[in-house]
Amino acid sequence: MARPARPVPRADGRAGTGFLRPAALVGIACRSAHSTLQSREPVFEIGNSLREARLRQQLEFPELEQQTKIRSKYLQALEDEKFDLLPAPTYVKGFLRNYADALGLEGQLYVDEYNSRFVTGEEDIPLRPRDYQRRPQALGPRFEARSVVLVLGAIGVVVALVVGAAKFGSNDSPKVQGINSTGPKLPKRHHKPARPMARLVLTATNGDSWLLVRAGSQAGKQLYAGTLPQGHQLPFTRGTFLSRRLWFAANKPQNLVAKLNGRIVVIPGAATGKAEQLLVTPRSIVKAPPPS
Repeated sequence: MARPARPVPRADGRAGTGFLRPAALVGIACRSAHSTLQSREPVFEIGNSLREARLRQQLEFPELEQQTKIRSKYLQALEDEKFDLLPAPTYVKGFLRNYADALGLEGQLYVDEYNSRFVTGEEDIPLRPRDYQRRPQALGPRFEARSVVLVLGAIGVVVALVVGAAKFGSNDSPKVQGINSTGPKLPKRHHKPARPMARLVLTATNGDSWLLVRAGSQAGKQLYAGTLPQGHQLPFTRGTFLSRRLWFAANKPQNLVAKLNGRIVVIPGAATGKAEQLLVTPRSIVKAPPPS
C-alpha cells in the first residue's frame, strides 16, 4: 500500500492537508520576485557618465543649454542625479535623452537605466492572492465527480476527432493536379541590411563660415568648398552628397549647428573659436586625426 502524504505543518502548529494552497504559492512567488528586483545593481552611473562625456569634450553648461534648449540648472541636476529637482519623470526622460544625444551618447540607454532604477509604474503591480482567498476551501465530492466526468468527455471528443481526421485524411485520397500538388520552391532572397549613412546638415546660425567637405577622408572626393552664409543650410543627405563618412574643415565652427541623422550633435572644439578638421560617422562627429 502507498504511504499517505505527510501533512505540511502550518504557521499555527497544526497539521495541514499535505498541499500548499494557491495563495501560499503566489505569496512565495511575490517574495522571490521582490528579492530579485532588490538585488539588481545599476548598469552604470547616469550622472558620472554624463559629466565625464561633457568634460572630455571641454563643453560648458551655457553652450549645451543653447544646443539642447534645456536650462543649465537642470543639466547640472542630471549630472548630480538629483532628479527630484526636475518638474516630472516625463521631463527627466526627455532631458536625459536630449542631453545624452547632444554629448554623442546613446540617449535611449540612459532612459532605460533611469526607468529600471527610479520608475515604478502601474506595470509593476504586485501579485495579490485575493481571488484565491475568496474561493471556497472545499468544493465537495459531487463537484469533483462532475469535473472528472467533464474531463473524460472532453478527452473522448478529442480522440474521436483525431481518429476521424486520420481516417478521412489519409494518403489514399485522389490528388487533383493544381490543387494537391505543390509548386516549385522558389529560392529565398536574403536581403542584406542597409548600411548606415552619415546624413549631415550644417546650418550657419551665428555667422558665416568657410567649409571644405570631402567624402570618406581628407583625401576623398571633394563635395563642397566655399563660404556658407549666415542663415543658410548645407545638406549632405542624398545622391552624390550622401556618404558613410564625411571629412570637413571649418574656419569658424562656432557659427555652425550640425544635425546628424535627424538629431543635433555638438561640434567638438566649436567653443574655442578656432578652425577645426572633423570626421563625421553615422553616429557622431569627432576631431579628425592628423594626416599620416
